[in-house]
Amino acid sequence: MNIDAAAAGFSAQRLEKISTHLTDNYLTPGKISGCQVMVSRRGVPAYFRSFGMRDLERQTPVTEDTIFRIYSMTKPITSLALMMLYEEGKFQLNDPVHRFIPSWRTQRVYVEGQGEGMVTKAPDTPVTMRHVLTHMSGLTYGEALYPSDHPADKRYAELGVNRGKGETIQSFADTLAQVPLRFEPGSRWCYSLATDVCGCLVEFISGQPFAEFLKERIFDPLGMSDTSFVIDDSRVDRFAANYGRRADKSLNLLDDPFDSVYADADRFPSGGGGLISTTRDYARFCEMLRRGGELDGHRIIGSRTLRLMTRNHLPGGVDLASIAMGSFSETAYEGVGFGLGFASTLDEVEAATIGAGDYYWGGAASTIFWVDPIEDLFVIFMTQLMPSATFNFRGQIKNIVYGAIED
Repeated sequence: MNIDAAAAGFSAQRLEKISTHLTDNYLTPGKISGCQVMVSRRGVPAYFRSFGMRDLERQTPVTEDTIFRIYSMTKPITSLALMMLYEEGKFQLNDPVHRFIPSWRTQRVYVEGQGEGMVTKAPDTPVTMRHVLTHMSGLTYGEALYPSDHPADKRYAELGVNRGKGETIQSFADTLAQVPLRFEPGSRWCYSLATDVCGCLVEFISGQPFAEFLKERIFDPLGMSDTSFVIDDSRVDRFAANYGRRADKSLNLLDDPFDSVYADADRFPSGGGGLISTTRDYARFCEMLRRGGELDGHRIIGSRTLRLMTRNHLPGGVDLASIAMGSFSETAYEGVGFGLGFASTLDEVEAATIGAGDYYWGGAASTIFWVDPIEDLFVIFMTQLMPSATFNFRGQIKNIVYGAIED
């Protein structure tokens, strides 16, 4: 890979502040085990650097081909896959989801009470394709990813909603249909299992297994050979370890690459968070987005469809701070909108960040990416530290990247 910061319109010296910042503030103090950063502008890689260890226990360094758990950075890929079927005329955004998942015809909305005394009602309008693409369906994550005392959230575990071994696309979708929605579809925004539903819909509508659809229609055309739901034996030596933090702030191994849940060939293909990938692979995805849906002669999505996806679909053009329920997600809320699978910066002043018009998301292990059509750039940051709210990598790296632009 030819790195040329000047050709991309950056000051190489100022861009090098990324290295100093990450080394001094995160690697040397042991706050993360290792990381990787790519910055590209106008199709020219301006910065690509690896730091630290991908596996502290075995003392193996992060290399250019290290494989990371990208968790919710799966969501934009899943959303794009579903919109590829939209482009084939298979559905309209305002179509009810129950057109493809019949069990969703009987969905109910929470009103009051709990347990046997819970009161629910039929939704005023059914959950639509737009609702699941925008996290406005009324679904949540239950209690799986954040504490909640709400009776509707408790029903997820009580009904056995899970994305674990033995779960199928069909069983997941049908079980989820029994959960009471937290709010009327379209009235609020709540980060949720909705993108997993989008993965189910890709399989139901296309008639092709979800993982197979992604490989055939997105990964193979883009050359994303290391992106998948399962880590196989031939690649496990490149798989990073995943860490959390103990009470004393030291790193705690959560998932050993050589004894990982990702090695299970039968694991659930979670459209909301199941993929592993490399920076190089995800850069192919981002470059396709930067180019308006096409890369190296392969048209993945139409440019007009992509523009529709990255617009703010929140009602009345409001930001997430005005409509979001709950604080758990991969974005701040002030000055931020949400489209069909991507968050977007609406207002730099309200968002307190540079990059109005960008679109982005992140993952639970602190991975991030963003694409900025105005500056014609994308940035990817990979590490393996949970939870993602531990450090504001996006904000810090954004400041350095935009501060290094020369033209």
